[in-house]
Amino acid sequence: MSNGPVSPVDALTDFVPDEPVSPADAPLYFLPDAEDTRLQKTPGISSWKNCLTGIGQTFNTRRELHDALDKFSLAHGFHYTLKNSDGRRFCARCKVEGCPWFFIAPKLSTTKLFRIKKMNDTHTCGVGSIRTNASRKLIASIVKEKLRDTPTYKPQEIINDIRRDLGIELNYAQAYGGIAAALEELQGSHRKAYNQLPLLCEKILETNPGSAAILNTKEDSCFHRIFVAFNASLYGFQNGCRPLLFLDCMPLKSKYRGELFTATALDGNDGIFLVSFAIVDVLSDDNWRWFLEQLKIVLSTSHEITFVADMKKEMSESLVSVFPNCFHGYCLHQLTESLKNKFKGSFTQEVVRVLISEFHGATYAPTAEGFKKCIETLKDISPEVYEWILQTEPEHWANAFFKGARYNHLKSNVTESFCDWISDLPAMPITQVIETIRRKMVEFIYTNKMDSDQWSSLLTPSAEENLQRSLVNSRSLELLFSPGSCFKVRDTLGIINVVSLENWDCSCREWQINGLPCLHAAAAIEHIGKNVYDYCYKYFTTEAFKVTYSESINPIPALDGCVQRESSQVHVHPPCILRPVGRPKERKHALKSKQAVKRTHQCSKCKKLGHNKRKCKQST
Repeated sequence: MSNGPVSPVDALTDFVPDEPVSPADAPLYFLPDAEDTRLQKTPGISSWKNCLTGIGQTFNTRRELHDALDKFSLAHGFHYTLKNSDGRRFCARCKVEGCPWFFIAPKLSTTKLFRIKKMNDTHTCGVGSIRTNASRKLIASIVKEKLRDTPTYKPQEIINDIRRDLGIELNYAQAYGGIAAALEELQGSHRKAYNQLPLLCEKILETNPGSAAILNTKEDSCFHRIFVAFNASLYGFQNGCRPLLFLDCMPLKSKYRGELFTATALDGNDGIFLVSFAIVDVLSDDNWRWFLEQLKIVLSTSHEITFVADMKKEMSESLVSVFPNCFHGYCLHQLTESLKNKFKGSFTQEVVRVLISEFHGATYAPTAEGFKKCIETLKDISPEVYEWILQTEPEHWANAFFKGARYNHLKSNVTESFCDWISDLPAMPITQVIETIRRKMVEFIYTNKMDSDQWSSLLTPSAEENLQRSLVNSRSLELLFSPGSCFKVRDTLGIINVVSLENWDCSCREWQINGLPCLHAAAAIEHIGKNVYDYCYKYFTTEAFKVTYSESINPIPALDGCVQRESSQVHVHPPCILRPVGRPKERKHALKSKQAVKRTHQCSKCKKLGHNKRKCKQST
């Protein structure tokens, strides 16, 4: 396996003599006769002329000395090489043969300081008349502080800022390379981060007892996958959340790519609650199955769990195999996209909107009658769409037939805000990705703890709002009679629904689907003088919400200062990156150009459309 990129600091000790130390991805040109004008207009570069002052000047680190030399050579317009330099001394001389300019800066013993001991500051090479380059390391030193405050600093922004502040012209490749080098200095090496994963797993288990951190590597010690579930999340899910999990995945911005798998629940206020996550090398059925197996191990709940996930056959088989008593609800979003792709180009956009509307109506319909009504409408519009929908196993996505409890949440992308946040993150080492997710989870826990302390109602705000709406609507209903705990309730349309308070259900099925009394149940409960809050599922109570966020996620110490146990030392290499199979995906702008409407030609002679004057048949 080839060696990965090294940081600029490490690269210095491996420098080959007589090679230029400031290689640019693309040269940065200044006209020789414009040198004085350039320095007058850009005081930043002018100040770099004094980065090296002479004998006795001291630098805190080797890198600081190297940065000063880069700026000094750029300001004066000459190239240099390193001669006989190592970790104990720094020796540089002008690259032009015969030019006497040089300096030697040895390292002071027992310190990291470098001090210039010898220096000849005379040039005989025509200094200032040479085209100069801005090295990748120099650009990194310029933008590093900006990137620390603004991780999303874009290459074009760097080009504009450096042109404005320093008068230096960069191309896109130079700016991009400078960002990569600066981020590696700030965040650490992407390659080395994989080797820190065993230590990270140890620290997660030490600082957060009851958590899970499982790392898998391949036979060649290359990274395969890592599973993380913090004890606070497991406790919150098992004691305060509905037994409902949404499985989703998203690609990571990383030098070595990778996929992020998530298992997310909903708290009592319908907020996202991340239960566990995994980072895997590639998106595959085997990795999904492994993720589910680890999830099974860490979850000790006795409840039957409902999963909302992809409708792929392999996913269904894995869920049934790992969680035999679970329920698998197909994601409505993915079903909708499949419908669009299946019949792409067969209907106008207006018809497609009607089809999707009726399909969603059939999905959310609580009863078989409502489902049948929407399906028949689809059949009238398109028998082909009707047949396709029936083949997608409605018992896995239609409220009227689904046996699990989804609480009317039918899409696996309920975590869209979290996914958007992940996708907005810059590329970072894998250990930083895990730590960033941990910090986000800590932020969620703290924010929700503070918010719930202000609540005075028995239910969470969203549940309270839904219940109050049912209570208001129930006052226009008519209660017919009540044999025992069963009630017949007639609404304003004359439809009669049967409510069973003993079984907590209603023939409209809204109570069973949502977990809160429907308007018919609310009318029956108020009629017998009981408290409607006693008939709400416990998951929507403020008490359950506080239990969900009652545990904390403890910080993990910095890995650079930690030592891994000898008994568990494992070397982990980055995953091998292979070119994806198949034709590369087209860029967005290419797709837009294909979809653009072509301009219709008009003949300047006959004024007719569809041809020009050269192809006009009426021309003489």
